[in-house]
Amino acid sequence: MRELRIRVLAGVFVVAGILSWAGARLWNSIGTLPSVPLAAPIVLAVIAAVLLATALSLRARLKAQRERRPEAKGVDPLMAARAVVFGQASALVAALVAGMYGGTGVFLLESLDIPARRDQAIYAGFSVVAGIAVIAAAIFLERVCKLPEDDDDHTPGAASAA
Repeated sequence: MRELRIRVLAGVFVVAGILSWAGARLWNSIGTLPSVPLAAPIVLAVIAAVLLATALSLRARLKAQRERRPEAKGVDPLMAARAVVFGQASALVAALVAGMYGGTGVFLLESLDIPARRDQAIYAGFSVVAGIAVIAAAIFLERVCKLPEDDDDHTPGAASAA
């Protein structure tokens, strides 16, 4: 499984932001701009909390397993792989959504004197922050589930022992 690349996530964020900003300008010239829902930052924050809780739980279980504690529950490799895939998918979607709300928020900065637009800009800003939290939690989860390096390939005597 490949690691998340920050460059890919940043690229998705920037492209989505630019397209969203351009779309918001176009939509505003035609009619009213669709609103940024209050639920957007809340849902992203819940996803970030779930990812973080999963990462902390897996980290504690892996630590107990490494220390060979008798009461330690093992970590099923398939469950860890599913958690990583969920984290990676969440990070990609969060980068897209955060970029989309970021572009809309940048457009809304032009009209902060209108109370409704100011509220929408605040919701968009919180959505971007929550999206970044999802990405950070997903990267942390991926680091927790990463397998340790195989030292047999890097030791000088390994080739002669085989």
